Amino acid sequence: MKLNVFVPVKPATKHYKETIMKKWISKFGLVGMMSLLLFGFSTTGMATEATAANDALWQTTIVAEMHGDHSEAPVEVADAAEEAPTLSAGDTAWMIVATILVLVMAIPGLALFYGGLVRSKNMLSVLMQVFVTFSLMSVLWVVAGYSLAFSEGNMFVGDLSLAFLKGITSEGISGTIPEFVFVTFQLTFFALTPALIVGAFAERIKFSALLVFLTGWALLVYAPICHMVWGGGLISSWGAVDFAGGTVVHINAGIAALVGAIVIGKRIGYGKEAMAPNSLPLTMVGASLLWAGWFGFNVGSELAADGVAGLVMINTQVATAAAVLGWVVIEWLAKGKPSMLGGASGAISGLVAITPACAVVGPLGAIVLGFIASIIAYWACTSLKKTLGYDDSLDVFGIHGVAGIVGALGLAVLMSADFGGVGYDEGVTMMSQLWVQAKSVILTIVWCGVISLILFKVIDAIMGLRVSEEDERTGLDSTSHGETAYHS
Repeated sequence: MKLNVFVPVKPATKHYKETIMKKWISKFGLVGMMSLLLFGFSTTGMATEATAANDALWQTTIVAEMHGDHSEAPVEVADAAEEAPTLSAGDTAWMIVATILVLVMAIPGLALFYGGLVRSKNMLSVLMQVFVTFSLMSVLWVVAGYSLAFSEGNMFVGDLSLAFLKGITSEGISGTIPEFVFVTFQLTFFALTPALIVGAFAERIKFSALLVFLTGWALLVYAPICHMVWGGGLISSWGAVDFAGGTVVHINAGIAALVGAIVIGKRIGYGKEAMAPNSLPLTMVGASLLWAGWFGFNVGSELAADGVAGLVMINTQVATAAAVLGWVVIEWLAKGKPSMLGGASGAISGLVAITPACAVVGPLGAIVLGFIASIIAYWACTSLKKTLGYDDSLDVFGIHGVAGIVGALGLAVLMSADFGGVGYDEGVTMMSQLWVQAKSVILTIVWCGVISLILFKVIDAIMGLRVSEEDERTGLDSTSHGETAYHS
């Protein structure tokens, strides 16, 4: 809107003042004057960049008015005022909350979920692995991870121009939120994803080897895939949909988990000795924290408090609930009794499946996707796992990898307007979108699988991946960390 504002400089006479007031009233009327007053109050909280642009426009119109020139302000000045990023207090507040919710997903959510599933002699070791991994990745993100994921770089990975967050200041704005808030939100994804992998080879990996592997994996696998999907890289250029991390987080972690479980080998006594969870109540608490925190994960990925965020919220809830029911039903039919562990596993599979799809499907599609994903994940964690003979301790691949693939592919069908989804872009069909989604899944599997295998082999050759047989039988709580979770 063009504001022809006239501000006289020290008017010399009363007649001059009256002339100016008549001129203002004739131009704007009483309503216009009130609008200008309200406009002045409403702009006091705008960002520095927007204020500077408005000042330029303001000064231009003042000069024009004083010289009797009522032509429009220069186009470039008006464009600068319109395009300057503006901070939204509401979006910022929500994104801070979302970031904290994702943090709670990992610690304590994921840590308790995993900790309750292992044997009591290894509970603290899993808590420690998740806790320290999250801390290590937080620092690594600032050092190089953010730059490799979100700087310009090339089609596969960013460069190091933003290493140590160089050039980012408290005045910087990303969209409608402070850039530091965006950096921290993405940090939680970077820190949570490697922690997911921990569950695949729990109870038998060296703590030092784990940290070395995850450091290399985060920089060589996560950051490039993140750049390709969310940083303007190759997968993004294909038009693939991954709203909150189907490929970046879950397929990525699931494939690394499968490779690690195979390379490190089975736990001593696997398939012969009882390896019952030490505390299913803690696992249920952890799953519940994951469910609640996932709203930060999914809804927060909209980076704003708007209508799309509302769609993501309802989809996340109903997909998860449907997945719980799906897992319970199939387990009831297959084993005769539904289990608490099955219900918790179903919830996670539903959360994983809806993650890439939550902004493009409707509630009906979300329910269908969650229900189907839980049944396929159940099959992967039972029949597929038994057939292939690998020991994925806490079913990271069966839930995160498989349900992530189901979600990434299923959205291509369920985003159709016929199923209540948002529909396809012009020139895009269900089959063409499905092919694009399949390409993104295949690239993620190959990239992650190959690099993860190389990292595991190199680390095993240099320092060894697995603890000694004696330490494994004793338990990693005491042998690796010198403490125990429970005292009898």
